[in-house]
Amino acid sequence: MPLWKRNLYILWSGCFITMIGSSLVIPFLPLYIEQLGVKEVARIAQWSGLVYSATFMLSAFVSPIWGRLADKHGRKLMLLRASLGMAVIMTLIGLVQNVYQLFFLRLLMGAVNGYIPAAITLVATQAPKEHSGWALGTLSTGSVAGTLIGPLIGGTLSEIIGLHHVFFVTGGFMLLSFLVSLLFVREEFVKPTRTDLTNKEVFKLIKHPKVLVAMFLTTFMIQFANMSIEPIVTIYVNQLAQNMGHVAIVSGAVVSVAGLSNILAAPWLGRLSDQYGARKILMVCLFLAAMVFIPQAFVHNLWQLMGLRFLLGLTMAGMLPSVNSLIKRSVPQSVTGRVFGYNQSAQFLGNIAGPNLGGQMAAYFGIQYVFISTSALLFLNAGWVYITGKKTLEHP
Repeated sequence: MPLWKRNLYILWSGCFITMIGSSLVIPFLPLYIEQLGVKEVARIAQWSGLVYSATFMLSAFVSPIWGRLADKHGRKLMLLRASLGMAVIMTLIGLVQNVYQLFFLRLLMGAVNGYIPAAITLVATQAPKEHSGWALGTLSTGSVAGTLIGPLIGGTLSEIIGLHHVFFVTGGFMLLSFLVSLLFVREEFVKPTRTDLTNKEVFKLIKHPKVLVAMFLTTFMIQFANMSIEPIVTIYVNQLAQNMGHVAIVSGAVVSVAGLSNILAAPWLGRLSDQYGARKILMVCLFLAAMVFIPQAFVHNLWQLMGLRFLLGLTMAGMLPSVNSLIKRSVPQSVTGRVFGYNQSAQFLGNIAGPNLGGQMAAYFGIQYVFISTSALLFLNAGWVYITGKKTLEHP
């Protein structure tokens, strides 16, 4: 098996484990905060939001720093740093005595985070040009699968072994990811001649910086669109289900069905991007996603909503891998890590902005306007990508 393909499968498992660890806390975070001494419902909700978003907030700032170090010292070293750091912190979270310690460790988790951008950079730089779309699409399914399964594992384990012990188990899995990366990932890293480039100098090395900015915005919008429904999905499901019961389970299914179709379609769309060009696949997926968001505002039952969310997942599957492929083509290999760090920051910012703005939009204008406004933004994004890339990204 070629080195790049063997690394791809190993890193897929690492991304899968990392995202399980990042998302498993979602079902029982309010319960854990209550166990730590916060009793009022309003304060539990407030602390849940702060604790959950703390990781994303700090990660958005430090991702370019880790990307710069990856360019300087190698991507494998960043994989080892991130996986070992997360293993230690996740274990410590199981030992906290109050909500302040929990908040601090979630912040620290954001500071040491960086496994996934390092994995993307390593795969992007190693995969042959004719297979880069398929490789990046396949790698993305590891993150999506982990995000889907994480809450299910977290909720199940919390009932079987207790909330504190869930973090110990997760820390063990992340330690396993560290050991697998240490023993089996191979990188033939050549240190660049200059490693002290400023951000301004980095952008001077890029032939089409406007295209790069468009890719960052697209990454932000993809995550914004994915996350905008998060705070309102249970309310919307309850309206459509007409109090049929098991709202939490059904809401989880509505969210998960998009991830399931994403996993099924991403490798196939990656191959299409290798054949026809990543820009074309990105444009088609952005346009179709914008179209699919509109009818979600006017559904009359849960089956219609779930069917449209499944279609949305198919369109989303072609976006981030295409963005990553276009970024790889647009930047010199010597600064690839730093640029992917910038892109990861845009993704984290989308994780923060999507739920917050989606919740506010639903509160002031109604749930239907969340879908309509997200559709409008995706149409605008598709137009910007078309304009900025028309003369520079015509060929695969």
